[in-house]
Amino acid sequence: MRAYERLLNYVKIHTASADDAETVPSTARQFDLARPLCDELKALGIEAEVDEHCYVRGWLPATPGYEGAPCVAFIAHVDTVPDFSGEGVKPRVIENYDGGDLPLGKSGRTLSVKAFPHLPKLAGRTLIVTDGTTLLGADDKAGVAEAVTLLEELIERKIPHGKVAVCFTPDEEVGRGTAFFDIPRLGADFGYTIDGGFEGEVVYENFNAAAATVSVAGFNVHPGEATGIMKNACLIAAEFAAALPADETPATTGGRKGFYHLTDLSGNVEAATLRYILRDHDAKKLEEKKRTVEKLVATFNEKYGDGTVGVEIRDQYRNMKEKIDETPFVVDLALEATKECGVTPISEPIRGGTDGANLTWQGLPCPNLGTGGFGFHGPYEHITVEGMDVVVKILHAIVRKVSKLKK
Repeated sequence: MRAYERLLNYVKIHTASADDAETVPSTARQFDLARPLCDELKALGIEAEVDEHCYVRGWLPATPGYEGAPCVAFIAHVDTVPDFSGEGVKPRVIENYDGGDLPLGKSGRTLSVKAFPHLPKLAGRTLIVTDGTTLLGADDKAGVAEAVTLLEELIERKIPHGKVAVCFTPDEEVGRGTAFFDIPRLGADFGYTIDGGFEGEVVYENFNAAAATVSVAGFNVHPGEATGIMKNACLIAAEFAAALPADETPATTGGRKGFYHLTDLSGNVEAATLRYILRDHDAKKLEEKKRTVEKLVATFNEKYGDGTVGVEIRDQYRNMKEKIDETPFVVDLALEATKECGVTPISEPIRGGTDGANLTWQGLPCPNLGTGGFGFHGPYEHITVEGMDVVVKILHAIVRKVSKLKK
């Protein structure tokens, strides 16, 4: 079975995670994919398990003569982002795509060249899109499909290899994908997350990340009696948001420049909440962003009274580059494997993060590879059959190169 065929099956299973849950997995529906995945691995003859936290692990033993090679792991996540509906996904397969604007079903949305300038480069390929009412779920079910296809082909084609491990995780999209990962249990020497975009991506530099929750306490009285008394939490929250640097948002920055991103604003006169993600490739600059938020909170409390505004800041992940630089061979190996497949590697810093960042800091070097997909986290998500095939080919090349190494 080709990778895209698996993807078409996987995306029909609703697996969105949830921001506000305290459990891992954050939603029980993630088991709806995890359990069949475990069964699928077992049907291929692979030792596999799914644990109480929804982690699927699988191990393909080394073929005779290759037992001394390192164990490489391929990692992807089963959940989809909760920000846009992933329920009732109806993927559409467009053969010989013409590279132009494409209406997405009857949704009124169009996959446009203006929004996605790379589309003409996909002309002639088989494109997989949504109907415009849901996301697709290629982030990261494409990575899952590509890893399973790799294992199937290694077995069916009797390709010699060292030990290969896979792990399919929950809750990556809500920042808890590595909470119960269990690196010793997986037993890999190093790994690769398959959770990027363009085929040929080999990413080892990502954002440092933190989340900030700002709470505003208002004071509500009848508006006719409010003079000098009322504190409107909504207005204070809006003023707070406007006080952060207007030129340091996701829409106004690029490259290695970080941002303050207001992801959610809710409330009423009595109370309001602002949720931010803070990002920067430079760890010191991220610390400066945290201090900026904290100083702004202090300024607002001076203006409106102690206790009016509060903030909770939580670190999420760190730039993996600092640790990856200690084991550069894992990057070099992936770059060489990509080139061997006739693909020019793409190694630009990503304006995001992966489970691989946390895993790298926990001791498992883990750069991120592209899946061949684009436009993640919304109705414009798309991927090509050919791009997925190339990713599987790159994974084969990585396994082939790892099998020649010695621990």
